[in-house]
Amino acid sequence: MFARQVFRPANTLRQHVRRYASEAPKSGGGNGVLYTGVAAAALAGGYLYMRGGSPTGQGGKAPPSKEGEKVTADAAKPVKAAFTGGEQGFLSLLLEESEILNHNTKRLRFKLPEADQESGLQVASAVITKYKAPDMEKPVIRPYTPTSDVDEKGFVEFVIKKYPDGPMSSHLHDLQPGQRLDIKGPIPKYPWTPNKHEHVAMITGGTGITPMWQVANAIFKNPEDKTKVTLIFGNISEEDILMKKELEHLENTYPQRFRAFYVLDKPPQNWQGGKGFVTKELLKTVLPEPKEGEKIKIFVCGPPGLYKAISGGKKSPSDQGELDGYLKELGYSKDQVYKF
Repeated sequence: MFARQVFRPANTLRQHVRRYASEAPKSGGGNGVLYTGVAAAALAGGYLYMRGGSPTGQGGKAPPSKEGEKVTADAAKPVKAAFTGGEQGFLSLLLEESEILNHNTKRLRFKLPEADQESGLQVASAVITKYKAPDMEKPVIRPYTPTSDVDEKGFVEFVIKKYPDGPMSSHLHDLQPGQRLDIKGPIPKYPWTPNKHEHVAMITGGTGITPMWQVANAIFKNPEDKTKVTLIFGNISEEDILMKKELEHLENTYPQRFRAFYVLDKPPQNWQGGKGFVTKELLKTVLPEPKEGEKIKIFVCGPPGLYKAISGGKKSPSDQGELDGYLKELGYSKDQVYKF
């Protein structure tokens, strides 16, 4: 799925970058403008910024944020965590809400045991879900990354895509409010701390957006974190783009620090974004350069085909494996890439 793509030549994009370098983009709204005439220059201006501009894009000062103020005020409060890891077993959580997002995806909200509890998850981390039908010899166990804020009280939320041959995703889609699911965590992934890297690039497809969202959300809700984020998000069709409203909110709120490039295998007729699959040319054009060293980090998450083309797969949950694919060809090192 990630072998071909139709894009403007990289040198054309770079010309737009140079022409627009002195202007600040006025709003977000996706990468569609990257591929259309004068508007391409506007997006490239934001891209140039991410390669080496002011960390806030607003005269060096980040605008005050109510979300950021909440993070600062809550930082000193003791956390009452639902998921504590270690020897803790599975929690049986009640499904409060089930919302249909598209033809094969639902948002599920589960109630934590106590109303004043937080999930206890770190950024970035996941949980394990479990269920066993009467006719099953062994239970089905699958990991998922919550999309709710890690410090939300009273609930934990997931965006779940149903796969025809996926026993857990099918079970989750069949759940009705009032029913329960066994969940255990946290399962630590990449430990994030504010300003750990100057620029984070996220390459993802499908439900691989969930750990990316967890990290990006943590970055932009914290007024002390000035990290820049570039997202490259591949999907089959436009309706398959999960978390689109949330991502557009980040683009509109932080136009100088967050950019999203959407790529569709089957785009609609009027689609102005990327067409086909994620290519090496696109990565070379929009990613921070390998020479930036520890200042950058590239996250990869998605279906097997994406891993194979972009970075090579993991050997196991605890073994990242060797770096391969387009990122290796472009000169990135194993230490610069993390595979979720």
